[in-house]
Amino acid sequence: MPPLGRAQPAPNFDAAVDAARRLSRLNSLLVAVDGRTLVNERLHGPALDRPVNIKSLSKTLIAALTGIAIDRGLIASSDQPITELLGRLPADATPGLERITVGNLLSMQAGLERTSGSFYGRWIASRDWTAYTLTRPFVDRPGGAMLYSTGNTHLLSRILTRISDASTLTLARTWLGDPLGIQIPAWTRDPQGIYLGGNEMSLSPMALLRFGELFRQGGTIDGRRVVSEDWIATSWQPRTRSFFNGSAYGYGWFIDRFGDHPVYFGWGYGGQLLYVLPSLGMSVAMLSDPTPPSPGGAYLAALHALVAQRLVPAAEAAQAA
Repeated sequence: MPPLGRAQPAPNFDAAVDAARRLSRLNSLLVAVDGRTLVNERLHGPALDRPVNIKSLSKTLIAALTGIAIDRGLIASSDQPITELLGRLPADATPGLERITVGNLLSMQAGLERTSGSFYGRWIASRDWTAYTLTRPFVDRPGGAMLYSTGNTHLLSRILTRISDASTLTLARTWLGDPLGIQIPAWTRDPQGIYLGGNEMSLSPMALLRFGELFRQGGTIDGRRVVSEDWIATSWQPRTRSFFNGSAYGYGWFIDRFGDHPVYFGWGYGGQLLYVLPSLGMSVAMLSDPTPPSPGGAYLAALHALVAQRLVPAAEAAQAA
């Protein structure tokens, strides 16, 4: 993997690293500012170059692959109905699926009954994850409330596979892994062989930081265009709001503010987090122990506080120096 620019850790980040060490579940903390890696800490757990399960942070990568497919003309736009892309539907498909767009899947506004949370086990145990998702009843209108559902991003994985005639793994390696110089191992597939969209992908902390830098730099890496600036702007446009953490949500990214700075972050179960703060030129990757039970909202708040109260002031000081 081509390295990010390296520098000696800035002294003003010492307090942030000390605070991170007090979080017993936090395995790694990596921070880049203006392309320089200023924090590169393995606190616990696997080495920083070892791929680990990023849980639902996978949804942020699936959204990026969808944006690249739109950039390449394989999908007309985020407004395209999913029924034009999925091919043959189940005989008992829920009426009205033609009202759901690609964008509705990306923003978790499909309106279908969820397949995450307490519904996840039944979905994964089904014989056909795509068919199961497409036969869920509508509990809201498409474009309505945010209904966080891994079935939505799995439909995107199914669409990507069908329109490209390549697996989602192949697309991830070709469209992201190769230009970023990162390793993307194979992950879970459904009974039909479609790679699970939105969970179980593995990236190393270093690879995750490099993906964050791709978005922080407007879609280019090492002078190579990977995803369009237009898609990043579209992804970071607030479209709904999360019931779970109160943050706005775009296309695969949560959206908030830390002080004067907009922050865009991907989030996975147990504290797998990638933050991008363009106004500070900063990307932050944090990976945590994913062992159940979930550490819950208090742990997420502690990770947010680490960024907002420690890393943001340190980055402001680094830029002012």
